[in-house]
Amino acid sequence: MLSLLLILLLSYLAGSIPTAIMASRLVMKDDIRNHGSRNAGATNVYRVMGWKPALVVVLIDIGKGVLAALLISGLRIDPLSWHPVLVQIAAGTAAILGHVWTVFAGFRGGKGVGTAAGVFLSIAPLPVLAALAVWLILLFSTRIMSVASLAAALTLGIALTVQKALFRPDIPGFLVAGTWAVVALIVFTHRSNLRRLARGEELRLGSSSGRPKGGA
Repeated sequence: MLSLLLILLLSYLAGSIPTAIMASRLVMKDDIRNHGSRNAGATNVYRVMGWKPALVVVLIDIGKGVLAALLISGLRIDPLSWHPVLVQIAAGTAAILGHVWTVFAGFRGGKGVGTAAGVFLSIAPLPVLAALAVWLILLFSTRIMSVASLAAALTLGIALTVQKALFRPDIPGFLVAGTWAVVALIVFTHRSNLRRLARGEELRLGSSSGRPKGGA
């Protein structure tokens, strides 16, 4: 159990690295949560500081998920009898939770999409490619990040479920269940976006006005 607790703690701390906040303090000498949509995520970095800092933030956020799922999950102090993929999904989920509720910034982080992408890129790359295709199509057609992100998350869950049912019966059931749990978490972190979408008030990329608190 000591190994598992260490893995979960380190994964949470890795996910908690407040990339967007660090980038804004470095570039703007201020907290990104004081600007734009007030969210500590790559989309708000893009709106406030441009695509270059946003790209760096996205890549590091993805890297946090990869770090937890591929490297931290392999740490051992005492024997751990859990299935390796189960440990990976547990470590990855801890990293996502750290990103959303970062201990280093008052438990106010991002939406978790980039870190989740890194986690599942490490564990289930083919479903991630399907999710990425949907994300790109909807991002360019709607220019609404929340729509693209939510659709991509749902696609990830559906694609992995179909892959197990039709092509890869050896995929552990707990991986499918864990994936859908993360999808539910992503939907939860986008609850304010869903309310704005229902009211027709969600911002498109490139919009410079009407930035509501708690956006993508």
